[in-house]
Amino acid sequence: MDTSAILLIVAAVFVVIILANSWFTVRQQSCAIVERFGRYVRTARPGLRFKIPLIERVAQRVSLRVQQLPVEVETKTADNVFVKVSVAVQYRVLQGSEADASYKLDNHEEQIQSYVLDVVRAKVPKMNLDEVFEKKDDIGTSVKSELDVSMKIYGFEIPNALVTDVNPADNVKAAMNEINTQQRLQVAAAAKGEANKILVVKNAEAEAESKRLQGEGIAKQRQAIVAGLRESIAAFTEQVGGVNEHEVLNLVLLTQYFDTLKEIGVSAGSKVILLPHSPGGVADITEQLRTAIITGSEAVEKK
Repeated sequence: MDTSAILLIVAAVFVVIILANSWFTVRQQSCAIVERFGRYVRTARPGLRFKIPLIERVAQRVSLRVQQLPVEVETKTADNVFVKVSVAVQYRVLQGSEADASYKLDNHEEQIQSYVLDVVRAKVPKMNLDEVFEKKDDIGTSVKSELDVSMKIYGFEIPNALVTDVNPADNVKAAMNEINTQQRLQVAAAAKGEANKILVVKNAEAEAESKRLQGEGIAKQRQAIVAGLRESIAAFTEQVGGVNEHEVLNLVLLTQYFDTLKEIGVSAGSKVILLPHSPGGVADITEQLRTAIITGSEAVEKK
């Protein structure tokens, strides 16, 4: 192979390499920063793009998607409790400001983290621990507002900043859980006491009602006994002459007394009962029964 053929092949290879380095592609949701001899010249958009070979180069590819940076901040609350606040910062490069995002900041993530630390450590120390939990959305809103203003100078925007976790020390969490437990126990004790109070009141009302009904039953029973004795005395006096009411009453009472003894003796599970059966003892029983009947009669008349 002669020298001219070799030179031709070399030239063809060189041209192919040059042409291959003249075209490049840019993916969707991204852009390419093109430099010429180290100086920024333009921003290439998605698609097939051309650059001058050996003169221009793609210095950096910039993503236009929303990205998330987690930041953990340790700070102290107004009631002197140390907490770790986890913040998720969502950011992206502003369209049209890709060059600023590429050249103005050496490390944009460190810059965002510094702003987050500054905002959280300025806001949380003004709140107590309960307020930090209750107003964590307000903390996220403050972080977003501060970052959005500060980072736009560098070509970034902050769509959102979320406080994802508030984590106090383990002993503080244990104390909070203990306080919550004791509060719930107090509520349970109060509810139990109220239930016991209602139960006692209802039992007392039921017992009072039972006593009232029992008294009414005894009164009605006595009324029936008195009425029956009156009918027996009237019938006996009318059919048997020569006796007075006192004698008839004694006879009826003794008859009922012996009937009662008979019922006690034949009932199942009866016990041994010793009763006086002397004439004096029977007289005493008669007098007691008569007194009870007279008392029942007076009660009936009063009603």
